[in-house]
Amino acid sequence: MSKSATAVRSDLRERLHDVRGEVRFDEGLARYTSMKIGGAADVLAVPADADDLRAVLGAARAVKAPVFVLGGTNVVVRDGGLAGVVIRLERFKAIRPLGPTRLYAEAGAPFPTLSHAAKDQGLAGLEFAVGIPGTVGGAIVMNAGTQDGEIADVLESVRLMTPEGAVRDIPAARLGFRYRGSHVPPGILLGGTVVLRAQPKEAIDARMQAILAYRRQTQPLHLPNAGCIFKNPPKLSAGRLIDELGLKGYRIGGVQVSERHANFMVNTGGGTAKDLTALIRHVGGRVERERGITLELEVKIVGRA
Repeated sequence: MSKSATAVRSDLRERLHDVRGEVRFDEGLARYTSMKIGGAADVLAVPADADDLRAVLGAARAVKAPVFVLGGTNVVVRDGGLAGVVIRLERFKAIRPLGPTRLYAEAGAPFPTLSHAAKDQGLAGLEFAVGIPGTVGGAIVMNAGTQDGEIADVLESVRLMTPEGAVRDIPAARLGFRYRGSHVPPGILLGGTVVLRAQPKEAIDARMQAILAYRRQTQPLHLPNAGCIFKNPPKLSAGRLIDELGLKGYRIGGVQVSERHANFMVNTGGGTAKDLTALIRHVGGRVERERGITLELEVKIVGRA
């Protein structure tokens, strides 16, 4: 580590001393990602609440350290880890009703948990989320969804903390949602409000069970993975394109194209981010050369090589 980076970390250690949550230095991030690969964070912070988060952001801003919020799904951390301050919103997971058909969920709440909470209230519209791992915050940023729906369909507004620590409520219509993406302004998502519709719990549960059964049958849930690697091209299936090229089971190092779903890559044990990125290049290159289609990544690849 260079002298300047050492000084920044020393300054952060001092400035983060009074944080009531958790602060860890040189913390390996593989355990926090669904792919179970990736290097260490210079600093990992788990704020206790919004005031704690504001203090963390203030410390990072004071030393000009980058900030990254890590949900853990649909993200790959390179083997060199992440510079600056990595924030996990593990303690931001409350879900509460706002009237008869609206729910507010904090950004760190698991997305499937929000789906179950809606069912328990007799509210339909989030059944698709039962099969999507990750957090509510991550789901909003990437407009998570399936063929059965996406978060943009039901999101009314979000609550965001700006980099300077101010809290703003922003209507969903201003977030620029698109297929597996959005234009959430700079800052940290604190949560979001969804508007659903009343239905009998039994009917909602039946749809959720059918979605879960299909997911277990078609996706490699038994091995670490980051979800779908590529976005589906318009009117096409990325998984089908990869499958047609005979790439199911193709492996580089400890990472393999899933034999169950070709748009998933799984860590078979000891896989590295280098293995994964090499496999992504190989698969994407084959599709481009042989089908003339450039596949766009759905996962985010972040950090130092």
